[in-house]
Amino acid sequence: MNTYGWAARDSSGILSPFHFERRANDDNDITIKILFCGICHSDLHFAKNEAGMTSYPFVPGHEIVGEVTKVGHNVTKFKIGDKAGVGCMVGSCGSCENCKQDLEVYCPEMIWTLKTFGGYSENIVIDEHFAVLIPNSLPLHGAAPLLCAGITVYSPMMYYGLCKPGQHLGVVGLGGLGHVAVKFAKALGMKVTVISTSPSKKNEAVERLGVDSFLVSHDQEQLQGAMGTMDGIIDTVSGPHSILPLINLLKTNGKLVAVGVPTEAPEIPYIPLIMGRKLIGGSAAGGMKETQEMVDFAAKHNIIADIEVIPMDYVNTAMERLAKGDVKYRFVIDVANTLNSSF
Repeated sequence: MNTYGWAARDSSGILSPFHFERRANDDNDITIKILFCGICHSDLHFAKNEAGMTSYPFVPGHEIVGEVTKVGHNVTKFKIGDKAGVGCMVGSCGSCENCKQDLEVYCPEMIWTLKTFGGYSENIVIDEHFAVLIPNSLPLHGAAPLLCAGITVYSPMMYYGLCKPGQHLGVVGLGGLGHVAVKFAKALGMKVTVISTSPSKKNEAVERLGVDSFLVSHDQEQLQGAMGTMDGIIDTVSGPHSILPLINLLKTNGKLVAVGVPTEAPEIPYIPLIMGRKLIGGSAAGGMKETQEMVDFAAKHNIIADIEVIPMDYVNTAMERLAKGDVKYRFVIDVANTLNSSF
């Protein structure tokens, strides 16, 4: 199927119009006309080949929402006209222990969406298993980032038990991931503290997102006053940072969960862990069953990402702004209304 999108051709990461072929819609597949696609930091990293794994030409995009336009003979989850979403992965082996436990994201043969032609494009063909049904009540532009940012914070909150009313959750970093974690936690009835390097984000966090407290991570007095108060912390930060102050914020039996990928591995201070029976854990995105649960939870509680909608031909500027942290909190491309005008 002839289609088109925007692709990077080399490690400059600059994107431009690109024609390519999608596979035909098979018996287990659905074809989705892409309406919106979020821009994630991973798109930027892969476009510039910063992980050394990019194959060019590279079409980014793994926060995809759109309308089902074709279904295969064996498809049962979707019908034509349904709204569907595609996130971080488009395939797995289906037979390993992880796949059998609905943990496809941990399958050794899992296929990242970023390793294929992604959502900065007209359409996508995908096995129905790797798509989720988007409830009609959920605005599509605000739902797109949930397919990556949303499940990346929702999954560890559920798995590590950081989801109970009255618990105190710390969220490190108020960006694309962090602000969604705050929204999920508040919907679950939790007390939430944001921990950030940016004092300027306090008003936004407290007045609009409704967090209960805000700590500036380099303010030792603030950190000292909050020691031993948190049941868990979701750390969304990818830049270099010390985890010792975060461990000190945890109660006995507290859990620090990393979902950001630091460019430099932090040192692990064992003594505070041992003396507080504390845990450091990690989490990637969730499996497909959990991703559907997350989307349904978001619809029930009217949770969407805070976004700035852009046309396709603004994408290179958006990438530059994203690298500088100049967005609140996610760019979303209006693919359906602006892709054609780019050609």
